[in-house]
Amino acid sequence: MARDRASEDFTTPLRRLLVAVGIALLLGIFLVWRIDSPRVERFRMAVIDRVIPNFDWAMAPVTGFVGLVDNFRSYQALAEQNGDLRRELQQMKAWKEAALQLEQENARLLDLNNVRLDPQLTYVTGVVMADSGSPFRQSVLLNVGARDGIVDGWAAMDGIGLVGRISGVGQKTARVMLLTDTSSRIPVTIQPTGQRAVLGGDNTLNPPIEFLENPDAVRPGDRVVSSGDGGVFPADLLIGQVALGSDRRLRVRLAADYERLEFLRVLRARPNERIEDPGGLLAGEMPQFGPFLPATAQATDG
Repeated sequence: MARDRASEDFTTPLRRLLVAVGIALLLGIFLVWRIDSPRVERFRMAVIDRVIPNFDWAMAPVTGFVGLVDNFRSYQALAEQNGDLRRELQQMKAWKEAALQLEQENARLLDLNNVRLDPQLTYVTGVVMADSGSPFRQSVLLNVGARDGIVDGWAAMDGIGLVGRISGVGQKTARVMLLTDTSSRIPVTIQPTGQRAVLGGDNTLNPPIEFLENPDAVRPGDRVVSSGDGGVFPADLLIGQVALGSDRRLRVRLAADYERLEFLRVLRARPNERIEDPGGLLAGEMPQFGPFLPATAQATDG
C-alpha cells in the first residue's frame, strides 16, 4: 500500500508537468504560426522543409484513404453515367427500329408508285390488315372492298411481284388468296423459252411448277411471268424466278416479299370481250364479185 501511494505521489506531478509542457508547446506553435513577420515566416518555412518530408510515411495512409474516397466517388459517377447511357441506348434502339420500319414502308410505297405496268391497267392500293394464320390456307385481308370498286378475281401485287388474287369481297374489306395457297393454280410463262406451265401453291414460299412442256429446257434463274391464259390474270405480271428445290422439283422463288406484306396493289382487270358468234370470226362475209355464170354459158361465149 505504501509503494502504491509513493508511485501515485510521483506520477501525478509528472503527469501534470507533461500536460503543462504540451499545452505550452502547442501555444507556442500556435503563436509562431499566427505571427505575421518575415523572420517568423522564414522560420516556419525552415521547419516545414525539415519536418514534413520526414513524415511522408505517416501521411501515406491518409493520402491513400483520400484517394480511395475520390476513386469511389468517381466510380459512383461513372455508374450513374453508365445507367444514363444504357437508357439512352435503349431509346436509340427504339428510334432506330422505328426509323427502319418507316424506311421500309417508304421504300414499298415508292415501289408501288414506280413499278411500270400496262398503261391501260389501273389499280387500288390497300393496307394489309391481317393474315389467315392457318397452315391450310394462305390469305391476307385488305382494307379495301366493294365501296372501292374491288371485284372478285382481280390480281394483287406488292411493289415488285404478283402476290395473289381477290377471293372474297366485302363492303369495306377484301380477302386475297396468295399464290402459296393450296387452292391456287395460275397459268404462267417461263422466259426466255416461252414455255407454258401452271404454278400450284403448296403452302410453301417456293411453289412448284406443274404441267411443264419440256423441263429440260428450263434453267434455274429463268424469269416466270403470268401468261394471261384463261383470263385469270393480265399477261406479263412478274411472279419470280425458277429455282431447283431440295426435292429436285422445279419451283419458283417468288419476287414478292411474303414476309413483309404491308401494302398491296389491286389491279383493275379489263373485262374480256365476249364472243357471241365464234363462226363469224372464221368465215365472215363473202366478197361480191358479180353473178356466177354456168360453165356452158362461159364455153359458148368463148
